[in-house]
Amino acid sequence: MAQEIKTVFTRSRDTILADALGVAALMIMLFVGLALPSLI
Repeated sequence: MAQEIKTVFTRSRDTILADALGVAALMIMLFVGLALPSLI
């Protein structure tokens, strides 16, 4: 199983990086959206 995970990671390194950036952007938008009502 560890070998399969390593193989998947090496094959889709660019996709994993893009997905991680997308998740980070979504988290930032979530925190801004939740904090925005308290600022107004």
